[in-house]
Amino acid sequence: MTELDPRALRDAFGSFMTGVTVVTTRDGMGAPVGFTANSFSSVSLDPPLLLVCPGKFLSSYEVFAGCRHFAVNILAEGQQEISNTFAGYKGDRFAKVAHHSGAHDLPLIDGALAQFCCETHSAVPAGDHTILLGRVVAFARAAGDGLGYVGGSYFSLGLEREMDAKEPTLCGAIIISDGNVLLEHHDGWFHPFQVAGAERGGQRNRLAQGLSERGIHARIEQVYSAFNDAQTRQHYTFFLATAEQVAHPDTTRWVRIEDLPGLTYTAPGIHHMMTRFAREAQTGDFALYLGDVEQGDIHSFR
Repeated sequence: MTELDPRALRDAFGSFMTGVTVVTTRDGMGAPVGFTANSFSSVSLDPPLLLVCPGKFLSSYEVFAGCRHFAVNILAEGQQEISNTFAGYKGDRFAKVAHHSGAHDLPLIDGALAQFCCETHSAVPAGDHTILLGRVVAFARAAGDGLGYVGGSYFSLGLEREMDAKEPTLCGAIIISDGNVLLEHHDGWFHPFQVAGAERGGQRNRLAQGLSERGIHARIEQVYSAFNDAQTRQHYTFFLATAEQVAHPDTTRWVRIEDLPGLTYTAPGIHHMMTRFAREAQTGDFALYLGDVEQGDIHSFR
């Protein structure tokens, strides 16, 4: 039998666009436990069943594999930090996240788009995971859009639809690596990587293609800024991105994040954006800006 490359297989699985959930229960001492999962699916309406798949690598695996009740919280856009907390934080996760109790005293995440409290229907071992089937006994749903995940990155349909409506003409990326940002520079003027002619709704694909053509491979993440600049008569849309492989063209330079505000940029709006990025990078609390150079709205990712 041909051996499959586990990493390549994981990447292939990751091309399926999913939502993001936090699965919760209580251990034998009554303490809340939880983990982030995109292996969630509805199964049946009659009876009302759903499934999640806790992995054996989880520190809480035995708790979930043997639990009598559990809850699934579908995260809303802007709840990336909650997802990250339950995916990797080693301390008291619930001390960092607002929550309340639902049916069977199950911990529920405040602000989640939907919440399902379940009785365990069955737990079926399956390779390095267990298929945990739950019968829904209570649920709640709020208005809004869910947090999306594909290819190792989050995306937000609601915020990106709002951005798409502005029909951007220039699309770019703030490419980050080890506390530095990769910028293009010409005759003392700087700007992040950008491509022209990004069609509405296709910014990610056009940007990835443009970067690849320049020998830059980066993981494109959330939208960071979308604004009009009256001076240049352009609309700009910028994403955050993490560098994976860069063949350095002569016109590029890595710049330390703290040095970004002092550079001279090709447009006032870009200078404002890079100054805000340097400030927000100090805490990692990034937010989406929609507007123009003078004023706009800030949408927190939390």
